[in-house]
Amino acid sequence: MKFLKPHTLKEIAQLIDCSFIGDTEFPVLGMNEIHVVEPGDIVFVDHPKYYDKALNSAATIILINKEVDCPEGKALLISHDPFRDFNKLTNHFKPFQSSNNSISTSAVIGKNTVIQPNSFIGHNVVIGDNSVIHSNVSIYDDAIIGNNVTIHSGTVLGANAFYYKNRPEGYDRLKSCGRVVIEDNVDIGAGCTIDRGVTADTTIKKGTKIDNLVQIGHDTIIGEKCLIASQVGIAGCVVIEDEVTIWGQVGITSGITIGKKAVISAKAGVSKSLEGGKSYFGIPADDFRSKYKEIASIRKIPEILEKLKQNEKK
Repeated sequence: MKFLKPHTLKEIAQLIDCSFIGDTEFPVLGMNEIHVVEPGDIVFVDHPKYYDKALNSAATIILINKEVDCPEGKALLISHDPFRDFNKLTNHFKPFQSSNNSISTSAVIGKNTVIQPNSFIGHNVVIGDNSVIHSNVSIYDDAIIGNNVTIHSGTVLGANAFYYKNRPEGYDRLKSCGRVVIEDNVDIGAGCTIDRGVTADTTIKKGTKIDNLVQIGHDTIIGEKCLIASQVGIAGCVVIEDEVTIWGQVGITSGITIGKKAVISAKAGVSKSLEGGKSYFGIPADDFRSKYKEIASIRKIPEILEKLKQNEKK
């Protein structure tokens, strides 16, 4: 998330009541998660395991829970609880705004676009031309939807990221201030859920077709002309490249990449990045050739055990 105007390091430190290391006038332009940070952004880190990754990232302001050596050209915000203070900044720069209308007065609706009864269109939503939003669709604030998009009943765009910190008193949610971006010529089936990015965008690129009952996690990017069948679950921060086909009930773990033109068969469990141009199945998912060899080997186990028994009797 980029701020509407630049702020100084001192101003940000005052907002969250923390100390800092760096020039008081050091520019702060926004805040983001580590996988999308740019110079001028704040990134937070609260575990020593990830200190180096945060300090060496593109972010130039690190919200951290320990005073460490500050890399050249960067600044530190020293906080007792970076997770909590990151949420404070989200509340300050992107507070929740309730709505009194089913279609916000700040929404922009394109030519020849149809919005069926009982749909909700939030603040600052932009919908392009010639799109159809069927009844009982909920499009949360700031979503961007292109031209010639069809969204079927019961779909929700922009729910919170599934992102929590485990505290003694219970789970603490990291607040989401990102968007959902749907490009041109995308079809989304009934009962789908596409979560907003934590600080950036969850993106469905042009020409992709999504069946009913599909869940897409925060900050995931789905490429052009992909086909995703019913009951697929995709975790956050996944990159699915162009022309990938994913059949029903596939589960995909977070933070991995599925290569261009990969095909994933039904009920597969994807736990690692997969190379493009191949077909995969199974749990954990692997390419057909490797998986069939594995199955053939398993089938030989009874025969091997029987031979061992015969050898023991001799």
